[in-house]
Amino acid sequence: MSGVYARRLSRTAVLAATAALACATTLLSAPAAQAAPPTPVSAATARSYLGSLTVQAEGSSSGYSRDLFPHWITQSGACNTREVVLKRDGSNVVQDSSCAATSGSWYSPYDGATWSAASDVDIDHIVPLAEAWRSGASSWSTSSRQAFANDLTRPQLIAVTDNVNQSKGDQDPGEWLPSRTAYHCTYARMWVHTKYYWNMTVDSAEKSALQSILNGC
Repeated sequence: MSGVYARRLSRTAVLAATAALACATTLLSAPAAQAAPPTPVSAATARSYLGSLTVQAEGSSSGYSRDLFPHWITQSGACNTREVVLKRDGSNVVQDSSCAATSGSWYSPYDGATWSAASDVDIDHIVPLAEAWRSGASSWSTSSRQAFANDLTRPQLIAVTDNVNQSKGDQDPGEWLPSRTAYHCTYARMWVHTKYYWNMTVDSAEKSALQSILNGC
């Protein structure tokens, strides 16, 4: 091998190594993707699901109690459902030996706020428990209501700003929507996906609001 050829190979190797290092540095410095609940069905599928839901006036709140929807249940080890969602939806979340989040950050897609204390974050039930009760859950077994209230498989649970969740209360999309209009489509898809899976009813105003949102997605 000639000296000139060897030097060319050496330069090529150095350039390749430099490029690889630059690429790795870029990957390390890139912001982490925002964690999120399970992806809801598409807008087209949500429109189809919505069309198949039974439309009827909401039932009575008589007999309703959050205690009839046991939560937050243990998911694994010392971690309950709330702690699992905090870890899933946050960035750089550190948990202690009892699974409590001691640090991290949480972006609330409802209002665009970011929080660094878990105490400022609520886990919202996309379809509120009282709304579910009035939409069919009053006739469910306690075990079914527990599964619904802790559903990590469907897009039913999400970490959001606590006072925003409290302002939502038990209202449906005909009465309340996130202040960030950019999230309305996702929110409607999440709502319909959840109601469809759990075979709940919708009232006419709720359906109309959802149709309007989904038609613009």
